[in-house]
Amino acid sequence: MTKPLIYKADLGIYCEAGDFYIDPHRPVARAVVTHGHADHARAGHGAVLATRETLDIMKIRYGENFAGATQAIKGAIRVGDVNVSLRPAGHVLGSAQVVIEKGGRRDVISGDYSRVANPACAPFEPVPCDLFVTEATFALPVFRHPDPVNEINRFLASVRRFPERPHIIGAYALGKAQRVIMLLRQAGYDAPIYIHGALQALCDYHIAQGIPLGDLRPATMDKAQARELREAVLIAPPSAFGAAWVQRFADPVISFASGWMQIRAHARRRGVELPLVISDHVDWPDVTRTIEEIDPEEFWITHGREEALMRWAALTQRRAQPLHLMGYEEEPE
Repeated sequence: MTKPLIYKADLGIYCEAGDFYIDPHRPVARAVVTHGHADHARAGHGAVLATRETLDIMKIRYGENFAGATQAIKGAIRVGDVNVSLRPAGHVLGSAQVVIEKGGRRDVISGDYSRVANPACAPFEPVPCDLFVTEATFALPVFRHPDPVNEINRFLASVRRFPERPHIIGAYALGKAQRVIMLLRQAGYDAPIYIHGALQALCDYHIAQGIPLGDLRPATMDKAQARELREAVLIAPPSAFGAAWVQRFADPVISFASGWMQIRAHARRRGVELPLVISDHVDWPDVTRTIEEIDPEEFWITHGREEALMRWAALTQRRAQPLHLMGYEEEPE
């Protein structure tokens, strides 16, 4: 077995031969970024290499000068003494796995990823490799996410059952909000969907990339709109649930789309009446299936529930190592 091309450093995963970090948690001279969520894509780096979509999303979130220089990776490029390419991760628009190659060795850092179909992004692509680096957000046998189509059908059943109440779905601004909207449209819901202002820019960007979201309207409670919002479907970031914004609505049905909604205590703590178990991460069957498909010589675990995955590795006689990286969350706002 040849030596890995990456290792865990103080600021995250580092490739010495290419002199770059992958998703570093503080500013560095050169970063390769897997996707646009705030815990992976931070401002202030000297240079950022990513997909064109991720670079666009970082610009939306942090402004034009979020990095000293940017480079969209398309195909394989040379960075220092290694070749770097990106492959789809199936997580959110622009999300990618980082493939690093040198001298016949290939290491793959998956970032956050999902195996469930998501029309907002290309599906996860298994890449044969010597070392696979995986997340473990939902890597416990108890996490088996249901079909998101069924979750949305439960939500629409509530809309039909309580037509006099507004239905508000909590969904993170990048990825989850757009996915929930698309699931509603695919289920035949063609009425206007009202969105919180914090979602507007990223929804506009998805539409500009050719992703249809239907009739979206701002959820501003002026006198003219107050009546129609009383019976509407609205989407807002979870932070809005604790703000004055949500108090404008009389007797709303509070919903929340997240993989954590499988745990009833999480739903109760957030005051969620209608939890929707919809995640953009691999659950237990999918993380173990992915490792079995790729069958690397070794896999590393960046963050999440690594204990059960380490136990599974021992039982299946696979080499594994937890990295205990800090600062990564399920779906940061």
